[in-house]
Amino acid sequence: MQCRNCGAEIADKALICYKCGTATTEAKYKPAPPGRRSSRPPLLAVVVALLLLALLALYLWSGMR
Repeated sequence: MQCRNCGAEIADKALICYKCGTATTEAKYKPAPPGRRSSRPPLLAVVVALLLLALLALYLWSGMR
């Protein structure tokens, strides 16, 4: 059989062309499409940021006394 991409002679049972790497048949299984990622920051990052802001506010408030 000949490779459909480069024309090299390859074995009839070959899965890919040894010369160019092109698959000899279409894939039976297609990968799942990537999941949609949320644009929101992770909850942990928000909690840590709020905690740091609260600690900073307490520090500044106690320094004003």
